[in-house]
Amino acid sequence: MKKALLAAALMSAGVIAHAQSSVTLYGRLDAGVEYISGLPNANYNGSTSRWRLESGDWGTSLWGMKGVEDLGGGNKALFQLEGSFSTATGAGPGGGELFNRWATVGMSNDQFGTLLLGRELFISNGVWDFDPFGQSNWSSASLVRGRNWPQSSNNVSYQSPKLYGFDVYGQYSLSNSTSWNGNGTTPQGREDGLQLTYTNSLFQVRGLYDEIRNPTTGTLGDPSAGSVAGPFSFGREYFGGVNVFLGQFKIQAVYQGVRTSGETNVPFGTPTTTDQEWGGVTWQATPAAALIAAVYHVNANNGGGNGTIYTIGGSYNLSKRTLLDIQVATARNSKTANFGLDANNPGPGGDTSAGYNENPLQGHSQTGVYAGIQHSF
Repeated sequence: MKKALLAAALMSAGVIAHAQSSVTLYGRLDAGVEYISGLPNANYNGSTSRWRLESGDWGTSLWGMKGVEDLGGGNKALFQLEGSFSTATGAGPGGGELFNRWATVGMSNDQFGTLLLGRELFISNGVWDFDPFGQSNWSSASLVRGRNWPQSSNNVSYQSPKLYGFDVYGQYSLSNSTSWNGNGTTPQGREDGLQLTYTNSLFQVRGLYDEIRNPTTGTLGDPSAGSVAGPFSFGREYFGGVNVFLGQFKIQAVYQGVRTSGETNVPFGTPTTTDQEWGGVTWQATPAAALIAAVYHVNANNGGGNGTIYTIGGSYNLSKRTLLDIQVATARNSKTANFGLDANNPGPGGDTSAGYNENPLQGHSQTGVYAGIQHSF
């Protein structure tokens, strides 16, 4: 009997040793002081300026945990939970979503890739690797009014392993409504996308296609009379980007276009398409110090005008976990455009029913500077 118990104990110990698991708590805290001029006044008939303490200018403040269990044979079970918050106020995400960025569970295989289920950053966030400022607060997302930033619920995603430098990533997000694309019974319409990347030591190229459907109509646009959402909220995105690695320098260039459909009687001044281009250079002057310069441009049809952001900045790593950052930027608009430095909602600025909107007056510019500190753990 004792021998049988000893054998069972040894077998259990072998199983426990084989099925290794780990849980990691991680996070990032970002805060800085920001100054912007060219903000609209309350009545949207003049400009003003402000100083503020801001969280997330260089990168979203967040915390999360992720875990992995080795199932043997190259198979692993995975999970990740991640939420954002403000270091300025301590407030977490709105809407009661504790883990508003990631809430996934899935499996991976060394040979076949990774399959996840749950909530993730939407695939359009794949532009991050090709943005000189890494989609910081004043960069590519500003001129598409945050379309690069959304999260995606009810999601199934697949990441392939690399093969000869290529890898594929795809997402498919169910609307969970009684109509496949969405009919107003759920807060999200169907969303999906596919991304192909090639990487070697000299350059990296990525192509990306995605769709975000209107949760009310299921269409790739917003047919609501007088709506200004357009391509900034819904539509098809086409993206192509390249990174070139030249020693201490990284050169980046991108084209991004968004197209809507299903819209009729669109008023002049409300775009149905946007085309955005940007380019930039990062100089890793020392292992700790980097300098960055970039230009972002967008053109919106149907009288939406065009806007350009010119920006320079950089970071200095005090350690592997802590860095100092600074950025100076200006947004310039054509006479019918009102793009700002931040990813503001479309429409006139000033006091609105949804709160204060930072968009400058049409044809006016905004200029800003911020400096901050970021710590990761």
